Amino acid sequence: MALRIITDSASDIRQGEFEGLSVAPLSIAFGDRTYRDGVDLTGERFYEMLVESEGLPTTGQVTPYGFSSLLEQVLAPDDEAVIITLSSKLSGTYQSACAAAAAFGERVRVVDSLSVCLGERILVEYALRLAASGATASEVVSEVEARKGSIRLIALLDTLEYLRKGGRVSGLSASLGTMLSIKPVIAVESGEVVVLGKARGSKNGRNLLNEQIDRVGGADYDLPIALGYSGLSSSLLQKYIRDSRSLWESQVDDLPVVMIGSTVGTHAGPGAIGVAFFSRR
Repeated sequence: MALRIITDSASDIRQGEFEGLSVAPLSIAFGDRTYRDGVDLTGERFYEMLVESEGLPTTGQVTPYGFSSLLEQVLAPDDEAVIITLSSKLSGTYQSACAAAAAFGERVRVVDSLSVCLGERILVEYALRLAASGATASEVVSEVEARKGSIRLIALLDTLEYLRKGGRVSGLSASLGTMLSIKPVIAVESGEVVVLGKARGSKNGRNLLNEQIDRVGGADYDLPIALGYSGLSSSLLQKYIRDSRSLWESQVDDLPVVMIGSTVGTHAGPGAIGVAFFSRR
């Protein structure tokens, strides 16, 4: 009997990136053409199309059929599975997973990460670590449910333009933000996206990002951590890592850096940087 961990592509985990993990793709539609996230649309091509497109693409949840098909594909008769999804407050993917799991009884359990992107990713990594140590499905669920509330996902946006395109800020606010070089710092709290503050200029933005990390007591480096960037270049993130090396020096040998995918990238646009970690308090 084996334990399979399953997540969705909003976790920004690539297909085949981790052994023993299956990734169910969300859908992305540019105009009348729909793609499977991470399957027939790479992150690089997504950002190329995002910049070229006048409007924003739309993202679609994983369907119950999508999860059912994946479960039937990866589960042997005696296997169990734990599905970890993006926040139920941001997508119907969690409900789809629950609907699919119902047909498998106690063999398949579903966890609402109450996060997305890098935050969802590190919770999945923690579940994989537990499974590799021999934990049962019920033990994995118990541990990740207990830990998910300590996940902190904090990001610095480079532009308000894509929030304007999505109707989340007005055109005037976006124009003023561009003129004044306003950099919003956002977070996911209790499963929803919130604005923590706004800074003028990239340097002040990075300082505000670090202040928010300090506010929650810093990271627990015994647990997974992830840093991410949106767009085709990681240069802004690499500068942040260099400028904030006091946070990481002597703590971790190698910082995991990943490309932020379409679920968050659609609204953040290129040039965003993010940090996800389990807080110490």
